[in-house]
Formats: sequence, C-alpha cells, structure tokens
Amino acid sequence: MNRCATFVLIVAFGIVSQLSHGAEVTVQDKDGKLCLYANLMVNFSVSYEVTGNKSATVEFELPGNVTTDGSECDTKSSTLKLNFGEGHSWSVNFTLSENVYQADFVTFSYNLSDTTRFPNSVSNDTTRVTVKPHITDVRMDTCYSCKSNDMIEADLVNQTLWNVLIQAFVSNDSRSENITSCAADLPTTAVVPTTHSTSTTTAAPVTTPTAPPTTTTPTPTLPTPSTGKYSIKPDENSTACLLASFGLRIGYKQADKYQEMNFDPNGTIVSGSCEVNSSELVLVSNTLTLMFTFTNDTKKFRLRALNVTGTTSSGVHFSEANTNLSLWEAAVSSSYMCNKEQNYTITSQLTLYTFNLQVQPVGVQKGVFSTAEECQADADSFLVPIAVGVALLVLILIVLLAYFIGRKRNTATGYESF
Repeated sequence: MNRCATFVLIVAFGIVSQLSHGAEVTVQDKDGKLCLYANLMVNFSVSYEVTGNKSATVEFELPGNVTTDGSECDTKSSTLKLNFGEGHSWSVNFTLSENVYQADFVTFSYNLSDTTRFPNSVSNDTTRVTVKPHITDVRMDTCYSCKSNDMIEADLVNQTLWNVLIQAFVSNDSRSENITSCAADLPTTAVVPTTHSTSTTTAAPVTTPTAPPTTTTPTPTLPTPSTGKYSIKPDENSTACLLASFGLRIGYKQADKYQEMNFDPNGTIVSGSCEVNSSELVLVSNTLTLMFTFTNDTKKFRLRALNVTGTTSSGVHFSEANTNLSLWEAAVSSSYMCNKEQNYTITSQLTLYTFNLQVQPVGVQKGVFSTAEECQADADSFLVPIAVGVALLVLILIVLLAYFIGRKRNTATGYESF
C-alpha cells in the first residue's frame, strides 16, 4: 500500500466527502486522471472587528466536508482550492521547476457575514489574506509530509498546518510511495564530544604562501527587461477587470552576494481574480513566481502586497513577501503610469525594478486603460525641457530688449550730430 495515503477518497468533479481526521482530497485533470492529492489539517485563528469598536478572535479548523471547485492542474503549475462553510476557501498554489516543486503561496478567504463563525462582526466583506508557506524543494514523484505544527502568521490571521501529506504533479495516475519530509520531522543529529589529548607536541613551522592579488569581476549589466502585457477576466465572455503592462527586474541579496534577474514575459502563466475591494495578478515563469495584491476603497487603489518566489542563476531558491505596501496609488477611475525606471525595496533581501509601468486593477472600461496618473519621476522629466524653454525665452527677451534700447540710443545720437 502506498505510504502517501492509507485511505483515499476518489473525487470526481471536485466533490469531497467528510473525514473525521481532516480534509483528504484528490483532484483529477481534464482527462480524468489523478493529478493532485492532499490530506491535511489546518487550524485558523482570526481577529476581526465587532460592535462597540472592539475586536474579537475566533478559532476554528478546516472541516472535512470541503469541495475542490477551482482546483486545477497543469504541467508547470497546480492549484488546490478547498471551499467550506458560507463562502470560505483555502487554497495553495504549486509550481514545478526542473523536477522540484514548491508551494508558492497560500490564500485564505473568509466571509465575515457568516454569523456562525464571526458573530457580531461589523463587516460583511469577504477578506483575503495571502501568505508564503514553508513547503519547498519537494522532489518530483514524492509526497511532501509534515506531521509537525507549521504556523504561518499574518496581521489578523494565523494558520497552523499539521499532519500534512501532499503530492502535487502526480504522474502516471498513481500516487508515489516516496516521501519528502519537512525539516521539523527530521531527526536531529547528536553531536559527538571531542576528546582532547593531554600530551604536548611541538608543531612544525608553517609557511603561509603569499596569496595572489584578488581581481574583481564586474557584474554584467542586464539589458532592459521586455515589457509584458497582462489582463485578468472574470470569465471567458467578459472584458478585462485588471490590466497591467510593465517590464520587471528582481534583485535578490543573500549574505554578501547580490544577484539580479529579468522577468521574461514569454511563456508566462497568468492568473488572478477581481473582487469588490481587492484584486490579484499572479505571474509564473520558469524561474520566478510573482503575486501582486491590490486593494481599493471608494477613492483610490494601491499595491498592498507582493509575494516573490524564484530561483537565482546559481540555483538558490528564495521566497520574499511584503503584505504592508502602499505603492502605485491612483484614483479608481484612472490607471497608474510610470515609464521611467523605478526601484522599490520590498524586503531587506528583495528589490523590485519596474520599466514602462502601467496598471489598473479596478474600474477598467471596455478592456482598455483609463486616463493615467503619472508618477513623480515622469512628471519631473517634463520639468527639465520646460525649464530650458523658459530660460531660452527669457534670454531671447533680454536680447531683444537690449537691441531696442541700443537702437533708440543710436537714433538719439544721430539727431544731435546735425
């Protein structure tokens, strides 16, 4: 029997039966073959605002009676989405790169109008929080296993995963018997004490060779990244609800080593969603996965969160996120534009560079960008030619004024000569 699961529910068309020990599901591809398996438990702790200008915290667990509507499998990316209760969902996105897969981000959506789980809530909105899980470097054709508690913290939501058993990218319609365990489940290696000798020996003299002078290899300058154009549609028959056009470069620092890489829009997998007060754009290339989360109120929209997962040219896997940004702000009836190169410090390790940027995550009309609000850098670029023009105009006026004054004096001198 497979070690990946003792008892599996075969789920057709994304319907899952209830289990007493957590949510155990299988997802099938369009050909009806098994493509993703999961058996896991998740505990949630959510803080929310209640009447009387107070806050409350509720705790509940992911039930067994979930559905998998919205789950999908592809050759390079997979999504497991578990829906439960009155409008709640928990999803995790996986990407595959060179026979190793990882979970890029977990998205938890909870409906505050559910009075059973959120009594006395002053809001009826559906709130979404996106975090980075600790599921990385899982070899292809193995199950990821983690029996230990794995807490993922956010501002108002804490999620604890445990008894996790997942295999994304199932091949040959059969789950694997091999396991990739999380670090917390691995046994610790005992340190053998070192035995010191009491005898005294005279060490031979050591001659240290003179090291050759070090040469610094200049970091090659990357070309300007290609501009990609992206759009999100609520469904195939609708016009776009989110538009984005930009070239991207990622700078990542590990210890004393800094590397930059351009995001290649060719072959990029584009996904996302548009909600009432938020929207998401997810871009997945061969080496990078970026998730942009925008929020909006009645007046303005802004980039609120950015999650970046990738692999550097030297093979280093990294994942960085910032969920408290306030970038690319513009009126909801406008788009945001910044043609000049800009750089943003996302975390202490991650820098984002943008080129020819224009985004509109809300209020898109007829599938085209609305009038743009320009960034300060673009506005400043017009000040230089304007200032030069004004200076030239003043210079011309001074020359003309000097000419007329000189001519008038010459005329007066001529009259006196008679």
